[in-house]
Amino acid sequence: MATKMPRLNVVLEPPMYFAIVSMAKKEGISLSLKARDLIREALDFCEDSFWTKEANKRERTFSRKRALSHKKVWGK
Repeated sequence: MATKMPRLNVVLEPPMYFAIVSMAKKEGISLSLKARDLIREALDFCEDSFWTKEANKRERTFSRKRALSHKKVWGK
C-alpha cells in the first residue's frame, strides 16, 4: 500500500503502549490515528508554551510611553 504520508516508528514502554491502545479502542479509531492525535496535541502544547514565554519576555520590556497607538499604526 503506497502512501504519500511520512511514517514514523516509535518504541514505547508497555504501559504507555497499552494506554494508547485503550484510548484508541474507546474512540473507535486506529492506533496510528490516536498516536497522531496525541503527538499533535503535544506539539500544540509545546507551541503554546513557547509563545507564552515569548509574551512574558515582551511584557517585561513593554513601555506604554514607547508604544504606538492604534491610530498611529492603522491611521484610523
